Amino acid sequence: GTPPQMPDPIIPEETIAFAGGTRDRADRMRADAALIRRFWSDPEARVLPLWRGKPLLCEVDGGLTLGWLPTDSAMLEVTRDTPVFLGLEDAGGRPCGRFALDISAWEDPVAPDGPPGTFRDATANRHPDLPESFAFLDLRQEMARLSVQDAADASTAKGVIEWHRSHQFCSRCGARSTMVHAGWRRECPDCGAQHFPRTDPVVIMLITRGSKVLVGRQSMWPKGMWSLLAGFMEPGETLEAAVRREVDEEAMIRVGRVIYVASQPWPFPASLMIGCAGEALDEDIRIDEHELEAAMWVEKDEMREALAGNHPVIAPARHGAIARSVLEAWVGGRGPEFR
Repeated sequence: GTPPQMPDPIIPEETIAFAGGTRDRADRMRADAALIRRFWSDPEARVLPLWRGKPLLCEVDGGLTLGWLPTDSAMLEVTRDTPVFLGLEDAGGRPCGRFALDISAWEDPVAPDGPPGTFRDATANRHPDLPESFAFLDLRQEMARLSVQDAADASTAKGVIEWHRSHQFCSRCGARSTMVHAGWRRECPDCGAQHFPRTDPVVIMLITRGSKVLVGRQSMWPKGMWSLLAGFMEPGETLEAAVRREVDEEAMIRVGRVIYVASQPWPFPASLMIGCAGEALDEDIRIDEHELEAAMWVEKDEMREALAGNHPVIAPARHGAIARSVLEAWVGGRGPEFR
C-alpha cells in the first residue's frame, strides 16, 4: 500500500533564523590539509571575517548580506589564526571553498568593542580598508535581515570561532592546544587529547493552559520584553524532563504532556534551542527570583496584539528568535493545542 505521509512541520526550518541552511560542509575533506590549502588559495574562494564575535556584514540595496572577502585580502594579515573551513560553494560548475577567520587582533581606532554588559550592541565597527557599506555588526541584532543561507553560515562561523576563543587550552592536562581538521577540532600536543566544538542543548517551551500561554522576563532584558521560559538541559535528562523541571523551577507550574516543535542553532555563545510545547496542569505562578524577574499568563488574543506591536505592555521576543516563531505559529492556529 501507499506509505503514510509525514505531516508538515509546525514551523518550517527556513522560517527560523540560523536554520534551514543547505551548504555542503564537506566533512569528508577536512582531514586533507593540502586540499584545504588549495581551496584557500583559489581565486574564487571567499572568507567571512569575524571581529570579537561580530561577523562582517554588507548593506546592499537596503538589505544585508555577509561580507565575504577574497582570501588574499590585506586586512586578514592582522592574524595568524587558522581559517575555519565552512564548506563548498558552486563557482561556475566547480566547487570552491568558503571560510571564516577571526581577526579580533585588529584594533578599531574609532568605535569600541560595543558597550559592555548590554543586551543589545548597536555599534558598527568599520575597517578603514573596506567601503562604508561594510561593518562588523552584532549578529543577534541583525539575524532577521539575513537570508536563510547567510544566517546559517554566520551562525556556524560564530559558533566555531567563539568556541576556539574560549577553549585554547587542553581540559585534560592544561597545555595550549592547536587548531586542526580545517578548524573543526583542537588537539593537545602534550597529551594527545582531541577536543571538538561544543553545542549546549537548551529547551524553550510554549506552556499553555487553555487559551493562555506562560511568559516570563529577565531583569537584563529591554523594558517590556517578555518571552517563553527556557533553560539548559542537564545530564541524564530527556527533553520532556527538562521542560518539566525548568518550568517547575522558574514558575512552580506543573507540566503534563510535552511535544517537540522545532529547533534553532543559537550561537550566543553555543546553544541549540529545542522548541517544545507543554500542557500546564495548574496556573498558580510562584517565581524563583533568581531565575526570573516576573512571569504571567497571557491570553491568545492579547499575544496576537503583542506580536503585531500593538500591546501597551508586552514587547515580544525579537524577529528571528525561535520563541517568536513558536508564538506566531500558536496564535495563528498552526501551533500545538492541548485539549
